[in-house]
Amino acid sequence: MMMFSCLTALRRRPDAHAILRGSEEYPELCGMVRFYQTEQGVLTLAEVRGLPQGNGPCGGRVFGFHIHEGDACTGNAADPFADTGGHENPGDCDHPHHVGDLPPLFENRGTALLLFLSHRFTVREVLGKTVLVHGEPDDFTTQPSGHAGEKIACGKIVRG
Repeated sequence: MMMFSCLTALRRRPDAHAILRGSEEYPELCGMVRFYQTEQGVLTLAEVRGLPQGNGPCGGRVFGFHIHEGDACTGNAADPFADTGGHENPGDCDHPHHVGDLPPLFENRGTALLLFLSHRFTVREVLGKTVLVHGEPDDFTTQPSGHAGEKIACGKIVRG
């Protein structure tokens, strides 16, 4: 029953979304993250293209994917998305239990598709926050950010 109601949510307009844009170093990187509030939690659908590609049969890359506390995808020369701040973490939890800790993106010929359900946040709680793609996989251990590397793409979460 739960899976049916989650899949039904995908047929309607999302309650919020973020348009991902790559940094100056990754101008081809783009995508859309959609957030659907359901009775079971927030169903999140991420579609990303233009990701840096790995090589060979074992070369598919993995990218950290997080909701950050900042409200703007701006920054400086050293960090184009510095204003995104750290992971969204209103409960002051250790990594990987931040509200903003999301499953990783697995690159497939430069694209990634991710669908997951989370009860850690509501759509209303993350409106105005930012979604980030990092250049390295999250190790789910290192405090406070999982050692996920540079921020390569960002989008601000806005209403549907």
